[in-house]
Amino acid sequence: MLPEEDYPGAIQLCLECQKAASTFKHYSCISELNSKLQDTLEQIEEQLDVALSKICKNFDINHYTKVQQAYRLLGKTQTAMDQLHMHFTQAIHNTVFQVVLGYVELCAGNTDTKFQKLQYKDLCTHITSDSYIPCLADLCKALWEVMLSYYRTMQWHENHDQDEAATVSSDGSSVVGTEENSFDRSYVKKKLEHGLSRIWQDVQLKVKTYLLGTDLSNFKYDDFIFVLDVISRLMQVGEEFCGSKSEVLQESIRKQSVNYFKTYHRTRLEELRMFLENETWELCPVKSSFHILQLHEFKFMVQSRSPSVSPSKQPASAISTAVTLFEQYCNGGNPFEIQADSKDDETEDVLASNGYESDEQEKSAYQEYDSDSDVPEELKRDYVDEQTGDAPMKSVSRETLKSKKKSDYSLNKGNAPILTNTTLNVVRLVGKYMQMMNILKPIAFDVIHFMSQLFDYYLYAVYTFFGRNDTFELTGLGLSSSRLRTTLNRIQESLIDLEVSADPTGTLTAAEERKEKVPSPHLSHLVVLTSGNSLYGLAERVVATESLVFLAEQFECLQPHLDAVMPAAKKPFLQQFYSQVSIM
Repeated sequence: MLPEEDYPGAIQLCLECQKAASTFKHYSCISELNSKLQDTLEQIEEQLDVALSKICKNFDINHYTKVQQAYRLLGKTQTAMDQLHMHFTQAIHNTVFQVVLGYVELCAGNTDTKFQKLQYKDLCTHITSDSYIPCLADLCKALWEVMLSYYRTMQWHENHDQDEAATVSSDGSSVVGTEENSFDRSYVKKKLEHGLSRIWQDVQLKVKTYLLGTDLSNFKYDDFIFVLDVISRLMQVGEEFCGSKSEVLQESIRKQSVNYFKTYHRTRLEELRMFLENETWELCPVKSSFHILQLHEFKFMVQSRSPSVSPSKQPASAISTAVTLFEQYCNGGNPFEIQADSKDDETEDVLASNGYESDEQEKSAYQEYDSDSDVPEELKRDYVDEQTGDAPMKSVSRETLKSKKKSDYSLNKGNAPILTNTTLNVVRLVGKYMQMMNILKPIAFDVIHFMSQLFDYYLYAVYTFFGRNDTFELTGLGLSSSRLRTTLNRIQESLIDLEVSADPTGTLTAAEERKEKVPSPHLSHLVVLTSGNSLYGLAERVVATESLVFLAEQFECLQPHLDAVMPAAKKPFLQQFYSQVSIM
């Protein structure tokens, strides 16, 4: 019977034999038989405990039903529940250790057994950067299986209790038996409910140890976003599992996120400086219908308009039904399966074709401006006569016409936004920052603070390039308002490292403070602001100013989204930032 896992049948047979043997216990041979039956019963109970432990990783309803029937025959229903929780705790420990050990040994490339003797915390520090993400995914998948087994165990008891209550009410069982069963059911129910938070706490601590075992500051952006996405999904599991807010996970991932984001933001600021110093302030040709939500980096905002319960890519049908992950994956599948990002299969349709929005326009442009003889004189002079009343337009040099065979000049503010390649780069960065903030709201303030620095640096660069030495500014005619002056002074004090050029040896004090700053950008030598032939760079000045206005408008559009995730105590910072945006 035992090889067939018929534990109730084996126990029932032993009990019947014991009952029969007790009748003839005065015979010595029967007494020895009774002792052997007791030993056999204890052996069955040991095998029964092993069978109970198998439930923790792969719940099988028929298997568990037999195990519960067997424990009930032994009168040890409560003991079984105590043992079950110990098995679940052990299963969590063994599961995470084996998953991490497998990756560590695989990456080590040898059969050295020294890793098996390490503590789990020390083992996590041996995970390589390349194996970190697949190991994290497998770790969460394995822990999900344990929690799903616990969830299905609770389901079994709920259904069993309902069936038993219905049976008692229909056949009128004895009061004594009913009270005993009722007590057992009450004990089991309380034990299972209490075990929810205990098991989730064990899961959190194991994942926390793994998260903090590796420095993630040098991870690629997409890889780090994937880590956040996995942990966010795991926190969703915790909320559905026991209503937990996952404070342990939130704090550990917040530490990693702030550490990562500081490094990431510092690199992005340096890149922005490089972009600005190489920017020629020519028009970036985008379609008149251009909107930032068309960019890949903002796709998540379109998806999140539905009441999604997870940042992971979920089909709209799954979101609308509000099905929990345990219900969705109860009979198969795993919410932590790595899914290929479909972003590469998508195409952005935001750029106008060589400055035009249709092939016909482009063909016409080639025909019209194929030679210098056909180019209107006003375009050759690098400026446009504005007596027609048109809005300021981007001028096109003869060299630009020769290389592009047409003019970006037709894209004015009337039919397309005026922005530069650098502006578009900043907008994309804002999208990436918001994506990270959307996945992990505890770092919302840090992200918004760094986002504001992107705008501040762009504003400071435009003013430095085109406004600081303006003749009218020096005469005191007030081209910059007092609010703008105050804003620029604040940016210079908090963000701009003015000592880089002043002290090239780097022997400066307050190194930590300077680490948070970035040098002031320098205007590209390709941009000439001193020539009367180009109206002292009028076209570049217009594009720079209008691109700054465009960037300010995008931030204003995003204000409701930022305000929704900003902690209440930090909202004054957001209000102050938008007060400066409004002066654009």
